Amino acid sequence: MARPRMFDEDRALDAAMHTFWEKGFEATSTQDLCVATGLGRSSIYNTFKSKHDLFERALARYIDTMTTAQLAVLEDMERTGADRIRTLLVMVVDGETEHRAGGRGPGCLGVNTTVELAARDARAAGMLERDTARRLAALRAAIEAGRRDGSITSPRDTGALARFVNAAIGGMRISSQGGADRTTLESIAEVTMDALTH
Repeated sequence: MARPRMFDEDRALDAAMHTFWEKGFEATSTQDLCVATGLGRSSIYNTFKSKHDLFERALARYIDTMTTAQLAVLEDMERTGADRIRTLLVMVVDGETEHRAGGRGPGCLGVNTTVELAARDARAAGMLERDTARRLAALRAAIEAGRRDGSITSPRDTGALARFVNAAIGGMRISSQGGADRTTLESIAEVTMDALTH
């Protein structure tokens, strides 16, 4: 009979997620994961099979957590389309400035993974592509709602505007990792909103 696991798997997954987020996949060692989770190597490998399996599960958890929060804002029918996107941009600025370490924001595990692994890891790339498609669909819907309620007035293609906002958010996260302060991030958000309303 197998012995029951004597640890909180969700807590271990969160700890691993934050470690991969901070260090990246390649630079995270098994020892880093042991320290972060408080588990021994055998417990990690018995539960998660491999470092890559643990990474995929951590990335899935990150995507689910972040995208769920973003979709809740973008699908809020009580707000105008422009207010939904403005609120999302404020969330990004707040997240990047409230969790700074060494003068740098945390950035985005999804963006980091795109840069580090997507070209050579089809499974991670597929996860990121599906997540991007979900977020772009929600952005398009918010922009279309903004067109209907008059809060978004740009004549540009809705899909192009959604991709622009998504790229601006990714750029804000990378800028924050590079040391951009709150004022800088807020100015990027402001220009992004100007693109939707002019």
